[in-house]
Amino acid sequence: MKYLLLIYGNQEKWGAIPADKWPEEIAKQDAWNRKYQETGELIGAYGLADAVNARLVRREEGAPAVTDGPYLETKEYIGSLYLLDCESEERALEIAADMPWAHIDPVEFWPILHEAPALS
Repeated sequence: MKYLLLIYGNQEKWGAIPADKWPEEIAKQDAWNRKYQETGELIGAYGLADAVNARLVRREEGAPAVTDGPYLETKEYIGSLYLLDCESEERALEIAADMPWAHIDPVEFWPILHEAPALS
């Protein structure tokens, strides 16, 4: 079964990490990514652009209507997402809890109940 992990943050949170600590923090995440890619359980890891680059898209009279995003007035937004494919929810929860910084901030966990078939 597939699971989605979401990491939230904001510029204030990320700005509080000293610049000289970033390489160490990125290395922790890279190691986590490699560990679970090697087991075949991590099938995608995606870091998102800063919220100033997010947009809301609606359709008005058949055409795209694009406004600034990500949505409403929020202090935190999705910073990255991870797609897992695990034998059990228990295993997926173990992997989520092993995420770097899960001892500081929660990892949002979503079972994926439906997957559209890939078109070839």
